[in-house]
Amino acid sequence: MDGHTQEALRIEPDTSLPGLRVVRVLESLRERRGTPAAIQVDNGTEFTSRVVDQWAHQNQVTLHFIERGKPTQNALIESFNGKFRDECLNQNWFVDLRHAREVIEAWRVDYNTVRPHSSLRYLTPEEFAATVAGRPASPPTPVVSIDPAWAASDVQEPRSANL
Repeated sequence: MDGHTQEALRIEPDTSLPGLRVVRVLESLRERRGTPAAIQVDNGTEFTSRVVDQWAHQNQVTLHFIERGKPTQNALIESFNGKFRDECLNQNWFVDLRHAREVIEAWRVDYNTVRPHSSLRYLTPEEFAATVAGRPASPPTPVVSIDPAWAASDVQEPRSANL
């Protein structure tokens, strides 16, 4: 999830998501959208792996872990997960992984391009993203270390993506 535009950037259905797979997804998103300054994640093993930590370090991306047992610190993704579960996962019977990927991708595209969001001035995430295309994609949310050097006007505002 992009914390600013609320776009569902990618949903990766599979039987497991090891750290290397997460890195491949992050790298493809980085190539398409640019490098975020921070990514907010939960404490799942897919995000706490050494390979994800190395990728973040090499790309100068801060991994912001929510506190264990505090899903409200990641309310946007929790809300998204609830919609995804109710509107997609609970409404479909997947015959195989290929079928699941097709149905889930169709739902993700619909979420981004058809459904307006009140928090985005009743625009779809894609429409809202187009209105802010001249700005960095996502301000860090909700916590970022504040460095006095960032006060300079020639420094670009940091970006983040919630996964």
